[in-house]
Amino acid sequence: MTGMATSHTRVMRRSWWLVAVVGALALALGAGCSTLGYYAQSIHGHFAMLDAARPIPEVIADPASAATLKERLERAQQMRVYATSELGLPDNGSYTRYADLKRPYVAWNVFATPELSLELKQWCYPVVGCAGYRGYFDKADAEAAAQALRSEGYEVNVAGVPAYSTLGWFSDPLLNTFIGGSEGQL
Repeated sequence: MTGMATSHTRVMRRSWWLVAVVGALALALGAGCSTLGYYAQSIHGHFAMLDAARPIPEVIADPASAATLKERLERAQQMRVYATSELGLPDNGSYTRYADLKRPYVAWNVFATPELSLELKQWCYPVVGCAGYRGYFDKADAEAAAQALRSEGYEVNVAGVPAYSTLGWFSDPLLNTFIGGSEGQL
């Protein structure tokens, strides 16, 4: 049964991938190649993160998993039970899986401001609105975007982001990028 569930999950992920790509292409029409490239890296990075995720009980049962990781995942499961039973938070698929991304941050945010200004450059996105940063799943992509902004005269900062959430749109996994932090961070 597990093989069938895994196969079904892969098919569903591919379906979401197709929907996301088509949606991004439709939204980006007329917006230029750089915007299309940005959405493509964002979609690819998000789904790569989801593909790296494994069910937490599987990670805990794996003899190759470090004892400290197992302890943190068990603690995270306890926190999740408390959050759903006592705080009334949604009991959905979020934080029931764990992904080791093999890097220190899930994403890198690029912040830019005109020289001698405190006002951040704003980027606007369909559905979610505007933000004073642009996120990249690959550090090299973030650095390239930062360099392009510097060449336009902006002062730029690139910062690693340990946590990531789709705010309930998808089932977000726990990540290696923050699982080892303090209990408050977890």
